[in-house]
Amino acid sequence: MAEAPPLQIIFFLLLLLQATAGEREDEACLANLYKSFEDKQNNLRNWTAANFASPCNGFTSFLDGATCNNGRVFKLALPSRSLSGGLAAGLGGCADLQTLDLSSNELVGPIPPELHLLSNLAVLNLSANRFSGVIPAELSLCVYLNVIDLHGNLLSGEIPQQLGFLARLTVFDVSGNNLQGEVPALLANFTGGAPRFNVSSFAGNSGLRGFPLPPARGGGLTVAAIVCIGLASGAASLLLSFAVVCAWIRADDRKRALAKSSHPNSPPPSLL
Repeated sequence: MAEAPPLQIIFFLLLLLQATAGEREDEACLANLYKSFEDKQNNLRNWTAANFASPCNGFTSFLDGATCNNGRVFKLALPSRSLSGGLAAGLGGCADLQTLDLSSNELVGPIPPELHLLSNLAVLNLSANRFSGVIPAELSLCVYLNVIDLHGNLLSGEIPQQLGFLARLTVFDVSGNNLQGEVPALLANFTGGAPRFNVSSFAGNSGLRGFPLPPARGGGLTVAAIVCIGLASGAASLLLSFAVVCAWIRADDRKRALAKSSHPNSPPPSLL
């Protein structure tokens, strides 16, 4: 009867299989991401199929903008690379990814809800692009998120209430979009005597309202208009009063003239 393999060998084989599966996931994730980009200036020249298959060697990365840890990509930072196109939904395959920074590019389209598959994601910076559509509520499933920076896009709709439950969130910026509705209370409540996120996090959204934003200006009259109306009303009242007095004087004069004509020989009233 053959002797069972030692537990150490079984454990090693399991780790090997897990690492191989992880590399395949990274390969598919990176390939999908690259396909969704338009790299007109060839800034990602080393993003090749060969490097997708083996993007890391321990802590060494073979891809521009990628940082590795124990053979897995855990950070992608590609700010200001003049990238256009969109953001691939298949990015969720990079399961170890903790930072995704695609800020200051020309990316368009929606933010894919599949980002919630990045269960270890701590930093999401998609600012200064042209992303449109709504902010995915599914981002609230990334419980390790510390930073959500989406400022300077074309996002619309309301801010998902669920994002307020992200307990680790310390940076939240959705300024300069087309958002509307109420600021979620859990993103604006007081912590330590100050709002959790201040006005600058929400500014530049004409349809957004609620604390900590200042009260919206109503569609009523301006101060100058109110003053003008007041002056006009006063002038009208004065003219009306003057007209009434003139009419009363004329009526009194007529009454006296009629009385004099009806008694032409009557003596003048006594002064005594």
